[in-house]
Amino acid sequence: MSVSDTRNDPLLPERLTDPRPVLVVGTVAWLVATVVVLVSGDRWESALPVCWAGLAFGAIGTLLYLVQRRAARRGSRTAQRGLN
Repeated sequence: MSVSDTRNDPLLPERLTDPRPVLVVGTVAWLVATVVVLVSGDRWESALPVCWAGLAFGAIGTLLYLVQRRAARRGSRTAQRGLN
């Protein structure tokens, strides 16, 4: 395939490419896990750092998504494409 050839890949439906449900479900799952670990006391004490890390990564992922979406709406050339 040369550079001038175009590809006719089928586009995925928006519901499969939207990162918002994954961000929300993942962050809520880590929040629930953190609450369960905190309520259970000393039994799951060693899992608490993992829960905090999961919440932190969820927050970082959400922040990156919001920054990229804002840049895309602003029309920045370096922003990801397809973010509403």
